[in-house]
Amino acid sequence: MEKYWHWIDETVENIIEYWKDQDRYVCSCGMSVSGLQHIGRLRGEIILTNTVKEEFLRMGKSAEHFLVLYTQDQWKGKGAQLEQFSSPEEAKQYRSRRLIDVPDPFGCHRNWVEHYWGPFRDSLDSFSIGVKPVFTTDLYKTDGMKGLVLKAIERREELRQIINRYRSRNPYPEGWIPFEPLCKECLNIGQHEILSVNLDNYTVEYVCNSCGTKGVSSMEDGKLNWRIEWSALWMLLNVNFEPYGKDHATPGGSRDSCAEIIEKIFERKPPFGFPYEWVGWSVDGKDMGDMGSSDFLGVTPAEWLEIAEPEVLRYLYLKNKPMKRVVIDLARVPELVENYDQAEKVYYYAEKLPQEKEEFEMRRSYELSQLKSPPETLSFQLRYAHAVTMVQILPKENLLENAITKLKTTGLLGDKPSGEDKIRIEKRLKEAEAWLEKYAPDRFKLKILEELPATLKKQLKQDEKEALRILAENMVNHEFTENELENILYRIAKDEVGLGSRKFFQLIYQVLLGQKQGPRLASFLLLLDRNMLLKRLKEAYQ
Repeated sequence: MEKYWHWIDETVENIIEYWKDQDRYVCSCGMSVSGLQHIGRLRGEIILTNTVKEEFLRMGKSAEHFLVLYTQDQWKGKGAQLEQFSSPEEAKQYRSRRLIDVPDPFGCHRNWVEHYWGPFRDSLDSFSIGVKPVFTTDLYKTDGMKGLVLKAIERREELRQIINRYRSRNPYPEGWIPFEPLCKECLNIGQHEILSVNLDNYTVEYVCNSCGTKGVSSMEDGKLNWRIEWSALWMLLNVNFEPYGKDHATPGGSRDSCAEIIEKIFERKPPFGFPYEWVGWSVDGKDMGDMGSSDFLGVTPAEWLEIAEPEVLRYLYLKNKPMKRVVIDLARVPELVENYDQAEKVYYYAEKLPQEKEEFEMRRSYELSQLKSPPETLSFQLRYAHAVTMVQILPKENLLENAITKLKTTGLLGDKPSGEDKIRIEKRLKEAEAWLEKYAPDRFKLKILEELPATLKKQLKQDEKEALRILAENMVNHEFTENELENILYRIAKDEVGLGSRKFFQLIYQVLLGQKQGPRLASFLLLLDRNMLLKRLKEAYQ
């Protein structure tokens, strides 16, 4: 077989070549806690970066994954952010504060950052291994960062000239100081005129353009200009690899300017990196644009975990190359899970694809999506769509036991399922039930007709009644596997009556559900109470 490369493997090799095969690698990514920490944030900042780190560890290297949280950044107070407060108008007073200084809109945490970062942090271990979060608020208090801040201010004229080459429309004037102090009075940051900087006691004298206060504040509480900050963080954390959002990827743009800053001012190579695309958000098939933190667009990792395994999302992000836009619509979760399940079967050689390259990419993406070593053999897979049907048809009491019994009698599950099989079945049932309640389109929601509509009975033709009669006759006192019943359905439709499978299947759905479509027919029929089914068929054909 021709040698194929997964893009993660290619990335690791490129990083090693860039740094001349060193023993330790620091992987990093950053994000602002500006609001909803959605599952789109898991793509580059967490899953991509963490997977690269884990590959270094697998190769015997030392590696770390830092997640930088830009908590010193300004809170913009956009519409969706203001709407989190009971009084959006009053919340406008918090604009231009550091994120860490904005109160929790719901009063359950110490501040804005803790409220929106906490749930994301609590879900990290489900999607990654050993991520080390660091707050810029804390980093600015370290001796290492203080040294870099002092160096930036001492060489501010060189920095001004570098940055102005990248912002020719609005260049910084002579005498510009690349620092944003915190106003001790109104707590705003970046709304200032700097009067002087005392490098000896690490303070800055300023006039606040927001409240008019003239004051002095410690430089520990402020921040560098964002381009210089990014470069300084690379230096401080000794970053070797950092992917970045596509907004930084324009040639001659922000990433290039930061690379020049770290080389010329801090005298170090920039990290190896490449851009990644944002994750889109779709509702009922309508593309709503990219998920957004400050726009509160998307769902959280915790919400995803209610309806699907974390590996399903990891697989989705790792199967697609970084600059391919991925759009997530929770109405299509069964399809995403089915794609993951197929990759699992390919990994265990239970399914073969015609395209060798696609088979390799699926197998390698599945392998990378696992946070622990996969078991030696393929465990039982309960189709997500089938689980959705089961949770609606089977009795709620003792659901797991009832489901296992049905899966055995229909030939889908062996007589002695393993403990792992049972765990997977139970998990899939719970996920399907949560998805059905929160995100399922109406076509997935089943309601058996209480009685056969008289209008439908009158419309039935003789060949249709005959088909239903033969089906009922076959099902009396017989137990079928799913495959056996499926063969019988096709035989009746094509050979015994001549209705054709499509028309026959639609007829059965109409008799039971009052609509022309439904779940996979054979599995659906086998889940129904046999007496109820036979009674309904008899009611239709007599």
